[in-house]
Amino acid sequence: MSDNPTDAFKQALAETARTIAGEPELEVSYSADPSGVTGRKMRLPQVSRRMPAREIALARGQADAMALRLRNHDALTHSRRMPQGDGAREVYEALETARCEMVGARAMPGVARNLDAVLTERGERANWGTMTDAQDAPLGTACALALRKATTDLPLPASAQSLLDLFESRFEGKAGETVEGLLDALGDQEEFARRSWQLIDDMGLGEELGPTPEELENDESLDEQDEQEQDPEASDDGETSESDTPDDSPPEASDDDQSSDQSSTDTTAVVSDQESDEDVETDDQTRREGDPPPYVPPAIPDSDASPDYRIFNKENDEEIKAEDLCEPEELNRLRAFLDQQVAPLKGAVGRLANRLQRKLLAQQNRSWEFDLEEGMLDAGRLARVIANPTTPLSFKVEKDTDFRDTVVTILLDNSGSMRGRPITIAAISADVLARTLERCRVKTEILGFTTKAWKGGTARQEWIARGRPAAPGRLNDLRHIIYKGADAPWRRVRSNLGLMLREGLLKENIDGEALEWAYKRLLVRPEQRRILMVISDGAPVDDSTLSANPSHYLEKHLRDVIRMVESQKKVELVAIGIGHDVTRYYRRAVTITDAEQLGGAITDQLADLFDTNDATPKARKRLAAA
Repeated sequence: MSDNPTDAFKQALAETARTIAGEPELEVSYSADPSGVTGRKMRLPQVSRRMPAREIALARGQADAMALRLRNHDALTHSRRMPQGDGAREVYEALETARCEMVGARAMPGVARNLDAVLTERGERANWGTMTDAQDAPLGTACALALRKATTDLPLPASAQSLLDLFESRFEGKAGETVEGLLDALGDQEEFARRSWQLIDDMGLGEELGPTPEELENDESLDEQDEQEQDPEASDDGETSESDTPDDSPPEASDDDQSSDQSSTDTTAVVSDQESDEDVETDDQTRREGDPPPYVPPAIPDSDASPDYRIFNKENDEEIKAEDLCEPEELNRLRAFLDQQVAPLKGAVGRLANRLQRKLLAQQNRSWEFDLEEGMLDAGRLARVIANPTTPLSFKVEKDTDFRDTVVTILLDNSGSMRGRPITIAAISADVLARTLERCRVKTEILGFTTKAWKGGTARQEWIARGRPAAPGRLNDLRHIIYKGADAPWRRVRSNLGLMLREGLLKENIDGEALEWAYKRLLVRPEQRRILMVISDGAPVDDSTLSANPSHYLEKHLRDVIRMVESQKKVELVAIGIGHDVTRYYRRAVTITDAEQLGGAITDQLADLFDTNDATPKARKRLAAA
């Protein structure tokens, strides 16, 4: 029996979490790293031996919150109505989290009190109680608090109530009625999502919602009708319909007229055949006898993963280094701001870096060179000296095999929905990871992807100028950013990561082409093992492309690229979703609900990769054979 008094509490909490989540196989662990859910693994905060009431309440609350989301949240239903604007997305995500928690809070009062402990911790950490201006306060959190207050009879924590009071006037009238209406749909995620759009509109963010799923389906059906109406003269059997025949035409024709019409038609056909033969003979005369026909090169597909994927115009796409997008002075200023954000996280960041470094260093081969004249005394051979004093002492030297057969690429989603805390945490995590891996002699590449404009750009303008042809394919200008090349030392490009914080950089995200771009860059690397890590907060979204193509156009291409990468097995692909389930796309993926968990998720994923012994020995065997 264990002497640790916390063991019984941890075991009971783990069983409770499994029961609430409805996941009997859920693995629950306790760590100093940020809490989160990775697949069927739940990570909770550590509880000290003294078991203070605050730690216990926080652990219970976080376990209940994550378990309720596992049980009540369907990622596909959630993503179907995901708004397009950043502010609307923030409210939408916060309301869904609150819905999952309130379903449990209404049924279990104890769960409601545990969730309040987490809310109190969040409020103190974010300084809700000191906020005085609604413009500086998170609107999504306020909407979630309004729903929470309307659901339970428990009073809100003081800091949470203070935040909600800043938006008191905005919840009067129609918005307040909409919140009351949300209570009737807590158990129906689809209906709740639909009513959440109404609340987002009531809060003044209606322009950020975008088209509803029903409108997108109607647009597709209208496009099909337009294509059918483009050739109104042709009927189903290829002949002119009776309705096209003039009313004043005679009902019947005489035999002489019929024979005359037939003769005229035959003559026309003969003339046409003669003209066609003459054209062929003219073309043949331009080539000498015996020459092969002219070579017509096949059309190069726009994507190796999907021949059906099309790009309307790629002339304005750009692949650019971060330092070319910004002046050095501004880069240094943004980097200084990023360093300020890193300061409060130094403790957690240091632990993550050390943990990953130990994991990597443990994977390196170590060998010894024996029978040397200097070095460390070889105690194993002292027996020879004792048996024969004339035998010289033997020394040995430990020799490290550099861990140079691995390269890691981090592909960061630079879309507008990442603005704020998510992109800051992503930049910090990429920065720490690059430093840690470089210390272990593992080369790291950091890439980002976005678009050059909102809602199209030059490509869309050209499409409109050409008369809006149907099914144009991708309709935006891509911007692929190289923050750090694999061969570039971290110290020379450290300021580049500050570019992610630049206002106006983050726009739309076309994940499929970005993933294919990063994959092709990895294929030309000389390293034996290649790892590609994608960090994104949702499905690919580009308003311009999706408005002129089927609603699943970009998502299908992303799936095709992932299938190509995973099937070819030349690159190990992992993904981390921030607030959005990406496990439906990637075979090896995790989802985190808070950007604060990103650093721990990155470390866990890389640690799991380097824990597997099926890849590294093969690389070493190839090196030995060479």
